[in-house]
Amino acid sequence: MNALSEFFGVYAFDAIWLTLKLALITSGLLLLVTLPLAWFLANWHSKAKPFVMSVLALPLVLPPTVLGFYLLIAFSPQSALGQGWHTLTGSNLAFSFEGLVLGSVLYSLPFALQPLYGGFSQLDSRYLDVAKTLGFSATEAFVRIVLPLSKAPIIVALGLSFAHTIGEFGVVLMIGGNIPGETQVLSIALYEQVEALEYEKAHNLAIALLVFSFVLLAALYRFNGIASHFGSRSQISRSAPSKGEG
Repeated sequence: MNALSEFFGVYAFDAIWLTLKLALITSGLLLLVTLPLAWFLANWHSKAKPFVMSVLALPLVLPPTVLGFYLLIAFSPQSALGQGWHTLTGSNLAFSFEGLVLGSVLYSLPFALQPLYGGFSQLDSRYLDVAKTLGFSATEAFVRIVLPLSKAPIIVALGLSFAHTIGEFGVVLMIGGNIPGETQVLSIALYEQVEALEYEKAHNLAIALLVFSFVLLAALYRFNGIASHFGSRSQISRSAPSKGEG
């Protein structure tokens, strides 16, 4: 343990645990939020849809410090949200782990939403037509048919939101600061090591993050490719005529 502390830095293990906890909670919350949201958007036809989609995709193009600045204002004790949070919990939302979770959910929302929206948009509507004839309610059809057929987009959404949360910097620095054990995630711990001219430890931590990110993305691409391959094969088998036809 002491050797690893020397290798990565004194506060690295606290930062690793905090980052993993933040990523797990954020990706779990995002899945709960984006599953019904993506399904609604995939089946919603309105002239306002492009504007709504643009708002939801803003974190993809906004500088993280811009989003972090407005979140910091929204989380401040002077705002309605900050005052309400303080009344309920007795603590401030800014510079807290709970604030990091809320900010991470908003910042990583498009990374979970886009794969699910794409998957739901490509789903064959005939499955739902059959479910309707069998007497399934909308909720039953979503749970028993849509979700099992959308395993690949769901796993990709989870993986991308998890990986994106691991690599967050600007937003978490703005709304959480740099408090070891409470808001200091891995990216900020790396930044602090660079500021302290501890380049060897910073290099070790950076390489570990690089390898982790590469392995996770490679696994997601591999899984998505396999899922697409088997999906296309099953579609071909369904569309092929049986022996008694033609």
